Amino acid sequence: MTNVIDLKSRRQDQAIDFASLSTLFAHGRRAKDDVFWLKENAEWLGILANMDADKPRDAIAPYEEIYQDLAAKISFFPQYYRFFLSLCLDLEDLGLRGDQGAILCHWVDRHQFARAELSDLQRAEAERLLARRICVRRDPSLQDRLENFISRSMTFALPNKKAAYELAHIVFYLADYGQQDPRLSDAAHISLDNAGLLAFLDQDADLLGEICAAKRLAGEVPDKVWESFVCQAHNDCRMGHIGMASSADGYHTYLVSGWLAQMTGRKAFERAIPAGKVAIHAPAAGNGALRGLSQALFDYGRGRSADWGKMRARLIATMPEDGQAILEAAERSTYRFDAFFEGFSRAADNGNGLIYQ
Repeated sequence: MTNVIDLKSRRQDQAIDFASLSTLFAHGRRAKDDVFWLKENAEWLGILANMDADKPRDAIAPYEEIYQDLAAKISFFPQYYRFFLSLCLDLEDLGLRGDQGAILCHWVDRHQFARAELSDLQRAEAERLLARRICVRRDPSLQDRLENFISRSMTFALPNKKAAYELAHIVFYLADYGQQDPRLSDAAHISLDNAGLLAFLDQDADLLGEICAAKRLAGEVPDKVWESFVCQAHNDCRMGHIGMASSADGYHTYLVSGWLAQMTGRKAFERAIPAGKVAIHAPAAGNGALRGLSQALFDYGRGRSADWGKMRARLIATMPEDGQAILEAAERSTYRFDAFFEGFSRAADNGNGLIYQ
């Protein structure tokens, strides 16, 4: 899992109907006063802007009227400034004529909205957005904190989806989505491996898609089993008619898995799009081996060992057949599985009086 690749995605000409996809997200799913409309359209345009493919002019045509209203919207809803800035900058970078991006960046910088962010991840996103149009004073301590976070690899050997998503997004920002080498530490690469193993064990295509994309932007080729699973999930996404998209909608899995599929040179975003309001159904996470593996380890109590070689046969025997196959595939996907298991087992505290009396 350490093969070095070019930072740029592999170019592939595909029969992707970009205009229909943009129309779907801009007009075919949610009301424009819904914050989830902002979120998914910012995500779609971000992927579109960073996708290595020829994109026709009509890919952004559905957003022309929306672009004209961005200044009014951001001034009335400044709490969503990152979404509005992202939409604006990506539309301009995709070819929409206008200079609102620089104007809005200066306005956001003048009001110092980034200083109101509690999260380092959100501050990093704000810095990256502003730097796309204006000169901003970077906070060197912010980068130090981000690198310290992603280099604590043991954090990512335990199930914590929020931390794993933040890991992937920090790598996206450090890599500027493929425009530069993020120069990750060895420990940060291990963090990506750990987070990817947990996502694969959980059969979570959405999270694993982000981890695989982050690994590629960091110059690594993820294991083929991981990427094949994510790309199959993209093929398994379905679109159907609804009155309105729901919070359980699978659009994010569809976007992330399609982005990764396109990165790897596979077909992506080719599914026919129904007319009218559309829901996207994606395979559910949590149908893998992770829960059963965790429960078996917990049940062992003091008998739990951090040595994968000692625990392997006993743990595999507790799993159903499909869980066994997933666990064995995870084991084969990296030479680091033993080291990952040492942290995942949580065996170091056995008998120290903190848990067992």
